[in-house]
Amino acid sequence: MQICHGKSIFHSIAMGKIRVYSKKEKEIKRMAIHDVARELERYGNVVEVAKEQLKQLHNKALKEVGEADAAIFEIHQMMLEDVDYSDSVKHIITSQRVNVEYAIHETADYFANMFASMKDDYMRGRVADIRDISERLLSILTGQSTVPFEVKEPVILLADDLAPSETVQFDKDEILAFVTVQGSVNSHTAILARTMGIPALVNTQIKLTEELDGMTAIVDGMEGILYLDPDAETVQRMQEKKAEVEEKARQLLDLKGKKDITPDGRKVMLYANIGNPKDLPLVLKNDAQGIGLFRSEFLFMESKSHPTEEEQFCAYKTVAETMAGKRVIIRTLDIGTDKKIDYFNLESEENPALGYRAIRICLTQPDIFKTQLRAILRASVYGNIAIMYPMITSAEEVRQIKGIVEEVKDELHSQKIAYNDIMQGIMIETPAAVMISDELAKEVDFFSIGTNDLTQYTLAIDRQNSRLDAFYDAHHPAVLKMIRMVVENAHKAGIWAGICGELAADMTLTKEFLAMGVDELSVSPEQILPLRKRIREE
Repeated sequence: MQICHGKSIFHSIAMGKIRVYSKKEKEIKRMAIHDVARELERYGNVVEVAKEQLKQLHNKALKEVGEADAAIFEIHQMMLEDVDYSDSVKHIITSQRVNVEYAIHETADYFANMFASMKDDYMRGRVADIRDISERLLSILTGQSTVPFEVKEPVILLADDLAPSETVQFDKDEILAFVTVQGSVNSHTAILARTMGIPALVNTQIKLTEELDGMTAIVDGMEGILYLDPDAETVQRMQEKKAEVEEKARQLLDLKGKKDITPDGRKVMLYANIGNPKDLPLVLKNDAQGIGLFRSEFLFMESKSHPTEEEQFCAYKTVAETMAGKRVIIRTLDIGTDKKIDYFNLESEENPALGYRAIRICLTQPDIFKTQLRAILRASVYGNIAIMYPMITSAEEVRQIKGIVEEVKDELHSQKIAYNDIMQGIMIETPAAVMISDELAKEVDFFSIGTNDLTQYTLAIDRQNSRLDAFYDAHHPAVLKMIRMVVENAHKAGIWAGICGELAADMTLTKEFLAMGVDELSVSPEQILPLRKRIREE
């Protein structure tokens, strides 16, 4: 028996035979061309063919994984139309007078390397997407099939890496698990695997060989372990573990529609975090009470220019209507040079975490802020919308924000545009906000504690720096004392306090948070039912 370790994507267990998926390397040659116009025309034609294929993949994904995750293929279509990508291909063709295949290959390498070097995990996860669309273009140009091999029996698929399009094109009823040597836990392929409910490991320490094909294996997605040719004792142990996992999953489904209430009768608001209206199907599927964090910056990050008031209004209105009266808390624009958006023209900073970001941008560029506030207030008529402001460090900032909100309300009133008088809250993400939370509580309707940044600022540790992982302690007593202080000050002022950072889903702390009096926990949609179970038990 051989044991290999990887990073788990979906916490389940699979047993079966391995099928090794080896991609054929495309040999791309650099060839001089004489007719540049014809080569540019070839590029235009192949893009159109690829877009049509992606539309078909989108339709297939809609049926299998739902609208939220099928959107990956809409994003791939947008990437094909991206000006930077297409300009790069065209520039290489025209300036070097070379074939389109070579230009696409070079462009793919450039963008993949650029994304891979970024600190942000989400952006690093886009490497697979760039490779995927480029491989599609090259397959069409070289006449190779874009469809993976046919799987005729349930197998554990072992590959160097998998693109999102490959993941969807496999018949999911015939895939017991995905195991890849490379890959990112934040890649779209990983997201698809989670949505499809397929156990998956990435970054697995294994060397691909033909001998593995047909070998019996076990994927333990709970521990991130791949067992090759397991012995009888391991098979027995994992069969028992698999049955236990499946029974727990069935029990979680029984919690849909149940109240989030502790054994002693205390109600807890259990909300979901989302970054896009396309995440709503997962929110509804997992029965969240509401949206505790709508990261509105994704509307800006997915646009090539400042999203208009109407574009933002439509997104917020969609979420409000879909949630049908359940609370939707929209966080105002939270960007900086760590979430860089080119059209904002933000200068590079030595330390983006301490720089020009979030509410500081909104208060110094009020036109952008007012446009967003108008869109949110207009959408409030269509549901139960609340708003919260990130990176607050002083009561004066809150008063300044409230003044701007009143200006926007006056404008809407004078234009006879309807809006509701919505709740306004702030994120507690800095030690400064914690220490004056008694003062801040007098200015707002609720607190939402962003534990990711709060931990970073409290411990003086950059959470993006992997070299400091050994020093980063999300359970640090100082962090927990700060959370307690914020909750106590909120309750003294008669407002509620929640947590929307990663700690909200840390079930080793649920009991402690409930003892502190935390009123709301906002987590990823997939965490709703497991956390509901824990709340009802504590």
